[in-house]
Amino acid sequence: METLIWILHVLSAAGVIVLVLLQHGKGADMGAAFGSGSSGSLFGASGSANFLSRTTGVLAAIFFMTSLGLTYLSTNRNESGGVMDKAVPIQSVKPAEPAPAAPAEEGPSKATEIPE
Repeated sequence: METLIWILHVLSAAGVIVLVLLQHGKGADMGAAFGSGSSGSLFGASGSANFLSRTTGVLAAIFFMTSLGLTYLSTNRNESGGVMDKAVPIQSVKPAEPAPAAPAEEGPSKATEIPE
């Protein structure tokens, strides 16, 4: 179920982006009103929305609903714990036996020598 919602979420987001970029703003018709082209009115067409704006609204509503659905699913999981609880436990390793001490060399110790 969650995978279906994710797919719908991504597709609706991409659809909203594409449809918003395809539409032109209402300010684009303003210059046409002053003689640079033909336009229906100074601030764009007022009245019923066209196909692109209606489709954008529907896809935006789907996007918001899938956002809420994904939020609900992520907060109401039946699984207990997080990612760290699912991790494989680390096995304890016994400390290595200490190596037997090497016999001390006979003769003068170099630790007391001071370099000149």
